[in-house]
Amino acid sequence: MDVGCYLQRIGFQGASTFPSLETLKCLHRSHLFSVPFESLSIHCKEPIHLELPCLYEKIVQNHRGGFCYELNGLFQWLLQALGFHTKILAARVCNRFTQCYGPPLDHLIILVDLDGQQFLCDVGFGEGFVEPLELKPEVEQAQEGGIFWLSLEEATWVLECREIAGERERFLYKFTLEEKQLKDFSDMCLYHQTSPCSIFTCKSFCSLHKAGGGRVTYIGQRLIFTTGKDRMETVLQDSEIPAVLFDQFGIKMKSFEPKDEQILPPPQQD
Repeated sequence: MDVGCYLQRIGFQGASTFPSLETLKCLHRSHLFSVPFESLSIHCKEPIHLELPCLYEKIVQNHRGGFCYELNGLFQWLLQALGFHTKILAARVCNRFTQCYGPPLDHLIILVDLDGQQFLCDVGFGEGFVEPLELKPEVEQAQEGGIFWLSLEEATWVLECREIAGERERFLYKFTLEEKQLKDFSDMCLYHQTSPCSIFTCKSFCSLHKAGGGRVTYIGQRLIFTTGKDRMETVLQDSEIPAVLFDQFGIKMKSFEPKDEQILPPPQQD
């Protein structure tokens, strides 16, 4: 990895790369505002393999995005290269369309140990937190994109959020602190490229956080801008999609078939 090229890719403008909380927050924000969460490889028949050099080439050199295994897998590599103490964790996402939790190893997240505290990092989740969350139960952590908090049920942590105060909470995902390796997610990486129960298979999309809590999202044949409760949606013609991907996300794509199909609920699991 060329750390300098990676930092340039994410537009990092921090005062230092010394492993501190300030640096971690700046890296996290920079990544989310520069590298989109997207499923486009699946819809142009580009196989996704979890080798770090391949992820670096795609995301840094080819100016693309990816899904959680790619984005968080590569981000953990960057954090380690900068001297942070990290480990990979597995989570199960509560699908906003089906309201069902996915299977084990459904999602990859990062835990950072820093000065006696632990912080959750996730740059591979479409509607997640902008800055790292302290791993502390029952404490509201307000950010520009919403209010987040963690609860602990025996050995399982549950992440919830609401966009505004007083709104009903929404479950995002649950996880344990059992350490994983990137290779452990290989089978689920294939699952998310092929299963009708996966949002990545059923929907061609690309989403990027914007400063102030906003987000721009391409999905199927729609372009959506959201800020809090405000939403603006535009219907796209197929011929317009390549220009939208370049203008909004900086992505140059080969042709692919736009897709926005219903997701099948996964088999019921605890």
